[in-house]
Amino acid sequence: MYPEKAGSYRLEVAENLLTRWIAIVVCSLAFAGGEASFAAQAAPAKPAAHQQTATPIMLPPSPKSLLPEDFDGWAAAGPIETLSDAAQADATNAAALKEYGFSFGAQANYKRDDDALTLRALHFQDASGAYGAYSYYRQNGWAKESIGAGAASDKNRVLFWRGDTVVDASYSRIGPMTAGELREIAKQLPVPTGNKALGPPILASLPQTSLAGQTTHYAEGPAGYAGAGGVLPASLAGFDRGAEAVTANYDLASGPATLTILEYPTPQIAQSQETAIRAYLKAGSAAQPPRPKPLTDSDQASLEVRRSGVLVAVVSGDAIPDESHRLLESVHFEAELTSIPQPTESDVEKTGRLLIGIAALVSVGALAAILLGFFLGGGRALVRIARGKPASSVYDEEFIHLDLRQGLEEKTAEITGPNPKG
Repeated sequence: MYPEKAGSYRLEVAENLLTRWIAIVVCSLAFAGGEASFAAQAAPAKPAAHQQTATPIMLPPSPKSLLPEDFDGWAAAGPIETLSDAAQADATNAAALKEYGFSFGAQANYKRDDDALTLRALHFQDASGAYGAYSYYRQNGWAKESIGAGAASDKNRVLFWRGDTVVDASYSRIGPMTAGELREIAKQLPVPTGNKALGPPILASLPQTSLAGQTTHYAEGPAGYAGAGGVLPASLAGFDRGAEAVTANYDLASGPATLTILEYPTPQIAQSQETAIRAYLKAGSAAQPPRPKPLTDSDQASLEVRRSGVLVAVVSGDAIPDESHRLLESVHFEAELTSIPQPTESDVEKTGRLLIGIAALVSVGALAAILLGFFLGGGRALVRIARGKPASSVYDEEFIHLDLRQGLEEKTAEITGPNPKG
């Protein structure tokens, strides 16, 4: 090989090595970028880190948290008594308190100058039980007061409820500041959270037109229903089958009417109870058990029963049948549909993310091919131009080869001598 050809060969080799290294680097970068893009598209999204927030600690209520030692000039005349069971809180109505979910209570006597006050606070498992107990103790016709969530008074006795607590206050003398004093007590009562803070949902089924104030009574069992003046026999209401009941009076144009709404766990149970109640009302004086006084005092033509979903409504009283029927027709059951929680990412979304990742990988590969062609072709052209050659190798006349024929002739001449014809 001639020296000038050997130099050209070395340059060609260096040029080829350079372009190969450029290709390797470009391919590596393209593959790494495509893999990262595909992983970012196909991998499931990570949930955001939960923020560290301070959670307040809520201590459970206790009997001592229900009543204060002193307030607004009133001072406890003795220790605050703890009421640990329903019989201790109210022996006469212990069965009803248990149905409403009585938990514990507190009672204390207070003195201020020559006045005396007795406070009894009853705590229940939830706000529905507290409201039920309040409506059980509060009789029809009591004056309405603005204390807590609901309040009523009868002479020197004031009854109110807030959250899951009912307070019964008995004064020796009612003063102008009585309501304000009890509002201070109400503010200090513990308030439940979550579902325990909700009142009875059945109250929303009561029609509001012509509703007589302070006449609503809610019951969760036969003792509470009968004690609050229920219209139907407690055994017929179906409390053993999970019933809840609300009773309210209505001032209709033709006379007073009483509406009873019973709510059951399922429409099937409600349908069965509706059939039994309808048969009981049709039996008249021959019904067993004997009719309670509210039914015997009612206009028999106005007695009617109707079912709507899980609700069974019964109207009684002295209103004419047309008005009683319209009142009954205004009771409607509205089902609350609860959506079932779905996975955070469906199969369709996962497939879409996968296809997007594949498309991204193909795009990166195509871009890498374009860049590779640019560097392989353009880089080689730049190297040739830097060496003073044309950008394209089409015009090259140099060809590196091994001249074996010439070497063989020279070797033969050395052995045999010069060719006489040469």
